[in-house]
Amino acid sequence: MSMKPFREELEERLAALRGQNLFRELRHLDSPQSPYVRMGNRAYLNCSSNDYLGFASHPALRVAATRALEHYGAGSGASRLVCGTLTPHQELEETIARFKGTESALSFASGYDAAVGAIPALVGRDDVIILDKLVHASIVDGARLSGAKLRIFDHNDTGDLEKILQWAADRRSSPAADAGPSQILVVTESVFSMDGDLAPLAEIIRLKEKYGAWLMLDEAHATGLYGPTGAGLAQAGGFGSQVEIQMGTLSKAVGASGGYICGVKPLIDLLINRARSFIFSTAPMPAAAATAKAGLDLIRGQQGETRRTTLWHRVESFCAELGLKNTESAIIPFIIGDEAKAMAKAAALREQGVLIPAVRYPTVARGQARLRITISASHSASDLSRVAQLLRE
Repeated sequence: MSMKPFREELEERLAALRGQNLFRELRHLDSPQSPYVRMGNRAYLNCSSNDYLGFASHPALRVAATRALEHYGAGSGASRLVCGTLTPHQELEETIARFKGTESALSFASGYDAAVGAIPALVGRDDVIILDKLVHASIVDGARLSGAKLRIFDHNDTGDLEKILQWAADRRSSPAADAGPSQILVVTESVFSMDGDLAPLAEIIRLKEKYGAWLMLDEAHATGLYGPTGAGLAQAGGFGSQVEIQMGTLSKAVGASGGYICGVKPLIDLLINRARSFIFSTAPMPAAAATAKAGLDLIRGQQGETRRTTLWHRVESFCAELGLKNTESAIIPFIIGDEAKAMAKAAALREQGVLIPAVRYPTVARGQARLRITISASHSASDLSRVAQLLRE
């Protein structure tokens, strides 16, 4: 049987996506990330961004980027192991380590790169990885790349987690020829990106210590928002020293771009030598590193504290207007279920000048399509009240 022409095959695959209401298109914005963005000739209230503290367009970040661009140029030249580490990258990592209260840190071009680089560097074929069912796709991909035995526990279900930990611990101590000694790595998010709920971190830590496992905690949607200085959920609970691998992004509340891993110095030394996404990638623009450092400096200072207070007040008021009790995070899922209905509601909101994405499979499970509303400290109370009214209608 002859193969279809390349273009014809692709068109058929795209038609299948359209038929399932899963086709996506890029939207062109003509403005910076802010409470209002422009598409074409119209302004839209932006409730889709992860810029939780409103720092993405902050003057301090713009100045830091400009100065770094003027001094260090646009590109980094090559991998940091090839042509050296520029000062902005070193300063950023020192800032991350101080911010998170760890010995050392390593920055990556993105949070995705951090996950797919770190996990295969730490575990391999003879090891076991245990993931929360709703962890980010980057973590799932990193786990698959590692070749380790992969197990999934029901979302935030510590009872199910313990059953799998017990199985992994038994396997590790088994005399069977194919069982051999192995590491056990538990990976979860602290704030889940689609549901906005928090991991039961204290119990997860208790269990991983009981069974001799390592814990990798993705603080992507917690960094900047929780704890006395915004360092994340681990800091807020006083668990920082009990989390072996802390991961996060610099693209959300920090207002810049990139990802990081932090922990003890031997962890970072190992990643420098083993994390393929670090070794084989040209270093991020020096301006990107300088911008991220400026965002972290704001988060740790008075502006960060003020904006966190404003953000939580906005979240509480918005949820109260909708009759929602969950005010744990700045992510408010409005579950619809059917993909076509979710798309229709998102389109109706755009007609009203409000930008809220319809999140569908594979980002969420089939039949769990939703409007994902994200709240920022830069939103006004009146704007959010208007959104709540539209959602009630």
